[in-house]
Parts: sequence; structure tokens; C-alpha cells
Amino acid sequence: MAAGNEVSTTYYIQHHLQNLTFGKHPENGWSLAHSAEEASEMGFWAIHLDTMGWSIAMGLLFIWLFRKAGKMATTGVPGGLQNAVEMVFEFVEDMIKGAFKGHNPIIAPLALTLFVWILFMNTLKIIPVDYFPVLFSKLGVDYMKIVPTTDVNATLGLALGVFGLILYYSFKVKGVGGFAKELSLTPFNHWALIPFNLLLEIVALLVKPFSLAMRLFGNMFAGEVIFILIAMLPFWAIWVLDVPWAIFHILIVVLQAFIFTVLSVVYLSAAHEHH
Repeated sequence: MAAGNEVSTTYYIQHHLQNLTFGKHPENGWSLAHSAEEASEMGFWAIHLDTMGWSIAMGLLFIWLFRKAGKMATTGVPGGLQNAVEMVFEFVEDMIKGAFKGHNPIIAPLALTLFVWILFMNTLKIIPVDYFPVLFSKLGVDYMKIVPTTDVNATLGLALGVFGLILYYSFKVKGVGGFAKELSLTPFNHWALIPFNLLLEIVALLVKPFSLAMRLFGNMFAGEVIFILIAMLPFWAIWVLDVPWAIFHILIVVLQAFIFTVLSVVYLSAAHEHH
């Protein structure tokens, strides 16, 4: 009985942490994976359909809400949606003023998009962990993870997008020669230490996207695991632990969206600076 219970618990955890994966299987061809083993056998080019679907859905929700708020905007007494959107705008504006020292009209819209989009994706974590997996299993779908930021592919994709902008503006603002000079003569301004400077600066540059991705992924994935573990407890224990953890996790949801956004702005600010 204990062994069967252990298998059941292990299966429950693995099932809730498995993405809905589509790819080319060596034996089954293009198909959905029906196990973690099949997903790993599909290789690098397999796609997590749930991560893609829910992240796109949250992006569309962001566009729809802010477009609706823009259409309903009034100089009179604002409604609840307009108030909420204005608060977010002011919050992001204050963030930009404190963290970005250059002049670029793209940074504020980028920061707004990153913050709200990540916030919406993180907020999906508040939905009970069993709700959507059970719902989609009745529709014949084996797996369904609804929080895109618990998938390292999503967080790394966001981080690599920011990293691409860092490189673009580093070359655009400083020029190829200026950027190369910054990498080779920082922090020690001496020709003999150029190899050491290059090693140090290139490593520091490459670490930026990974630190952005892994920080967001690690915090959200750990929270997901705790929710799953709480869901396996007796009914009374779920209410004792799940509700306080969910309330606390609301802070984590907002905080992680803020940290990712502000660090992105800080990195982009450094890309605009001349040394």
C-alpha cells in the first residue's frame, strides 16, 4: 500500500510539472508526447504548446485591456479600469526615471509590456493547480501547465529578447569600436590586461540573460512545486496552508515581474552609457 501510494504521489507531481509537448518523435513522427520520456526523445525542436498558448493569451489580454482603457479614457471621473491602468503607467514611469539614464522612446513601452505581461503570466499561478489539468484531461489532453513562467523556455526567451536589445543598443550608441574598447579596457585601463578584461566583461555580459531567466523561472517554479505538494495533503491541511501561501505568493508574483523589468531597464541603461 505504501509503495502504491508512493507511485501515485510521484506520478501526481510529475504529471503536474510536465508540459504539453509537440514535436517529431523518432518512432511516432510529429505528435503529442504522452510521457516525459517521449518529450525528451523529441529533442530540442519540440515545442511546449501550453507555454506558448497561455503566454500568447496573456499577451492578448494585456493588449485588449489597455486598448479598452484607452478607448474609455475620460477627463472626468475615471472608471476602475482606467484607474488601474493609470496606476501601472505611473509605476512604470517612476521606474524608468530612476533606472534609465539615457534617452530612448522605446524603453518605456518595453518596460510596460514586460511588467504587465510577466505579471499576467505569473498571476495564473493563483488558480488551483488541479483545475486546468483535470479540465483538459476530460477533453483528452494529457498535460496542461498554465503558468508560462514556470517553464525555463519562456523565461529564457524573454531574457534573450532583452539581451538582443542590449547588444543592439551597445553597438548603435557606442559604435563597434567604442563597444570593443569598453569590453577590452574595463575595468583595468591598460593594454597588458586586455585579455583579462575581455574574459571578465564577456562573461559578465553573457551572464545577464541567464540571470534574468533563471531568477524568474526559479522563483515561480519553486512556488508551483509548493502548491502541488500542498494539494496532496488532507483537505483540512490544504485550507490551512494553501490560502496563506497563495496570499503570500501574490507578493512574489508582483515582485518577480518588477525585478525582471527593472533589471532589464538597468541593463539597457548601461548599454546607452559612454565610458
